[in-house]
Amino acid sequence: MSAIGTRRRGRSRGDLPVSVEINVTSLVDLAFTLLVIFMITAPMMQGGIEVDVPRADVQALSSSDNPFFISVLRDGRIIMEETTVSLEELEAGLPQLLSAGTVERVFIRGDSLAPFGPVLRVMATAVNSAVPWSLVAEPWRGEP
Repeated sequence: MSAIGTRRRGRSRGDLPVSVEINVTSLVDLAFTLLVIFMITAPMMQGGIEVDVPRADVQALSSSDNPFFISVLRDGRIIMEETTVSLEELEAGLPQLLSAGTVERVFIRGDSLAPFGPVLRVMATAVNSAVPWSLVAEPWRGEP
């Protein structure tokens, strides 16, 4: 019998044992990269209307108030929650919302640089609709 056709099975002296450990370095790098991306983009993804309300001696809103916001911007635009409306649409739409029973109280956010006329008309609409309403302000901390 010759040794030409036979193969040696098993490992030879120069082979290294197989390592079954998982290299998690790239996984940790990926996790930290995603964390940084989310930390940077999360504040930008917050929705809402930017209104610079005036400061006054006020109490904080509680989460049980179920707020419904009507905002008056610097340029006089009226925004009901997230939708820009005209004064006529507000006068027609607010009583309909009240009759549906989804609005308990209206919070009016008037920008500190907004003309007083549109803010006054929104307040008059809330009074004429017989809905409880409040003006929103930032807490006053004694600063000028």
